[in-house]
Amino acid sequence: MCLLGAYLPAFVVWAGLVLEAVAAPGMENGAALALVATSMLTSFITAAFGIGGGVMLLAVLAVVLPPAVLIPVHGAVQIGSNVGRLLLMVKDVERTSVPPFLLGSLLGASLGGVLFLRLPPWLIQFAIAGFIVWAVFGSTPTLGRRHLLAAGAASSFLTMLFGATGPFVAAVVASMRLTPVRHVATQAALMTLQHSLKILVLGLLGFAFASYLPLIVAMVASGFVGTVVGRHLLVRMGHRYFKSILNAFLLLLAARLAWQGTESLLQG
Repeated sequence: MCLLGAYLPAFVVWAGLVLEAVAAPGMENGAALALVATSMLTSFITAAFGIGGGVMLLAVLAVVLPPAVLIPVHGAVQIGSNVGRLLLMVKDVERTSVPPFLLGSLLGASLGGVLFLRLPPWLIQFAIAGFIVWAVFGSTPTLGRRHLLAAGAASSFLTMLFGATGPFVAAVVASMRLTPVRHVATQAALMTLQHSLKILVLGLLGFAFASYLPLIVAMVASGFVGTVVGRHLLVRMGHRYFKSILNAFLLLLAARLAWQGTESLLQG
């Protein structure tokens, strides 16, 4: 009861933002509300189960949003989820990792942004479907401190095309052998830099973020609520069972994306 009372004002503000979010261009009210709820769920999953909800959020967004809108909106929402952790843990960031990663990210985001504009919608849908399948079955190569510049360039290039490269960056940070707190803080810092650069590049290339700002703010707010609830619950049991269900869900969404891409290709 006390927990409910503590977060009731935040919920009221979030509910008001949801009402504004339904004004997203070309989106039905139910779809906008579903995305806001998905943001809360995926943040809860990340906080409670210790597995990334970023790929799941990307998969759901890919079903609802047009391909040209998907990556910018996903990136903006991910900034919000990473900034909160960074502000709380900024003193624990491994600062020597930031300059080379930032330099590589500038190069990768610039090249990826130019390529993103040239890709047809059906190819983006196929590419993201393939990326989701890789996230379920694949493994991330090990990269250490000496390869931070290359890791920044590669992951930033990929995030311009696929969105959710958190597992890639997490593997890079893991190779630094930091303490758990410094690991989380450093990953939050690098992901904040990467997504911020992505938003900057896409904005310079002409994406109109203002049209989707209410939806983005509502998703960030609901994601914060999901994170808070997930941290309180700290689910410890059933991780393997849960991950199997999550992977099955992601594969179904990947199949739907591939089908949409096929339809788009056939329609010319």
